[in-house]
Amino acid sequence: MAQPLSADKFLTVLKKSGVRVVEHGTWRTHNRNHKGAWGPVNGVMIHHTGSYTTEADMVDLCRTGYTSLPGPLCHGVIDRSGTVHLVGYGRANHAGLGDDDVLKAVIAEKTLPPDNEANTDGNPHFYGFEAINTGKGQSWPQAQLDAMHKVSAALCRAHGWTERSVIGHKEWQPGKPDPTGFAMDAFRATVAQLLGGKQTGTRPQENEPETGYAPFPGSDYFRPGRRSALITAMGKRLVAEGCGTYSQGPAPSWTEGDRRSYAAWQRKLGYSGDDADGIPGPTSWARLRVPQS
Repeated sequence: MAQPLSADKFLTVLKKSGVRVVEHGTWRTHNRNHKGAWGPVNGVMIHHTGSYTTEADMVDLCRTGYTSLPGPLCHGVIDRSGTVHLVGYGRANHAGLGDDDVLKAVIAEKTLPPDNEANTDGNPHFYGFEAINTGKGQSWPQAQLDAMHKVSAALCRAHGWTERSVIGHKEWQPGKPDPTGFAMDAFRATVAQLLGGKQTGTRPQENEPETGYAPFPGSDYFRPGRRSALITAMGKRLVAEGCGTYSQGPAPSWTEGDRRSYAAWQRKLGYSGDDADGIPGPTSWARLRVPQS
């Protein structure tokens, strides 16, 4: 539980996370504070937008809202390139009514119970990010997922929270499906790695890395000329997953064989096109479970 960051601090925290940030209009003072409290804040809530015509139109919709639900509809919109568009700050119409038992679990940073009630206003308590996705089977670009993880971890770090303070809208309000296409337990696992690799709470769920697995070193780590035992360990895991395409190796030096093998792993996870380029990202890395070297 904490008081919300100032708008300037919020902006600084997001920029320091490494994401590209675009400011829209008077976002610092665009809010629904006249309708109720903003704070104390307890966590970060992730959404998907639903169907859209263009990404620019969706950013504008999240800023202005519509007649029955005035904007802002979140604090930041994360587009498919990973850019974070700031559209409002303060109370925003994003969380709506949800389960008070879920809120208590977020505050205590414990495993979430089922969301079976809608009896508590979540708008004062969560930073909200809308990620542009139809929610109808559309893929998630790695750059977009990376940005979603980074902003979540950055806000957790700023408040001293663990990954347990990050939830999906579908875990808060009964009947909500967002975000679709990935498990929030796996999402939190990557946030935990960005926070230092230590997870909290109960026994890890499926696709979450247990203690002893290597934290994600960053996409820039994987480049020609890099040599480390971590690359060998990664290659061995790719072979174990049936994704090894090595003519020789795995070995400590990053090679084209490593890139091809990792691309096979990304495709196995369901990525395609530019999202299966063979360069590790935090979500695919967390699911590979590379041992500490």
